Amino acid sequence: MTGSLRGGEGGGAARTRVVLADDHSLVRAGVRRVLEGVPTIELVGEAGSGAETLKVLADTQPDVLLLDLNMPDGDGFSVLREARAVAPDTHIIVLTMHTQAEYVTRAVREGANGYLLKDLAVQDLLAAIESVMTGGSFFSERAQRALANGLRAGDPDETPLARLTGREREVLIGVARGHTTKEIAAQQHTSGRTVETHRANLMRKLDLRSVALLTQFAIREGLIEPPKDTP
Repeated sequence: MTGSLRGGEGGGAARTRVVLADDHSLVRAGVRRVLEGVPTIELVGEAGSGAETLKVLADTQPDVLLLDLNMPDGDGFSVLREARAVAPDTHIIVLTMHTQAEYVTRAVREGANGYLLKDLAVQDLLAAIESVMTGGSFFSERAQRALANGLRAGDPDETPLARLTGREREVLIGVARGHTTKEIAAQQHTSGRTVETHRANLMRKLDLRSVALLTQFAIREGLIEPPKDTP
């Protein structure tokens, strides 16, 4: 794509096709309003879960995917990784509330072209889309700062969360959300025995031996949101 996204004249050029994936309808509504105000952008699909995101991607093959990292059916990083296989030509911009260096680093490793913070999405969204569509990247200022601080402090891969595999993270999220082994196995299309193996491995790596501690860890690391009645 050439020229500014903010330009009012389409000039007959093809519009930038965007898919928006976020499990919060209010967030999607806010982002949708921004996108619909730009003549050179076309919102071609929305999704509220990881599985739905991959299906919409496969069906639409958009230019840009705006992807939240918190999905109700698994780890957003696994969606990011699989999105690269489903839609290899799509530019992916992570849209999240997480500023931890580990999140930014892993997003880049999994193929993200940009990293936006939700509280600045309206301000930075169009610039981010324009940047990735012209072959560049875009990272919110706080995300850049967090990444720089993390690199100065040491390797982000040394954090407890980084020791988990993608599947182990998905199992951790399922356990923290109160899902049974059978339910997690169905979500991952695997066996209960495999889920139990992942669960044992992640508990060993994190040195956490109860569901309550695993849940606290998942909330603290931003993998799931705290209960609504939590102060």
